[in-house]
Amino acid sequence: MEKQNENDGGKGIEHEPGVDPMILAAIASVALSWYQFYVRGNKKYGLFVGLWPPTLLAFSSALRINEISRKLEIEEPSLLDRLM
Repeated sequence: MEKQNENDGGKGIEHEPGVDPMILAAIASVALSWYQFYVRGNKKYGLFVGLWPPTLLAFSSALRINEISRKLEIEEPSLLDRLM
């Protein structure tokens, strides 16, 4: 009985199959960073591009949290309201 109540609490929140595009963008950014840093010898640009993956992953995480909150109908401010 208790297990059934736990399952009802997460109704409508399923893990979508496939890879998140932001993860692919972060991986591509790391590859481009290594290419610029080691192959082309452009160390400043390589370091600059190497800062993108944490930003992309943080943005993706914020969007997912906002989507889950909306699906659970939690009365919290939206992502844009939090930023302002």
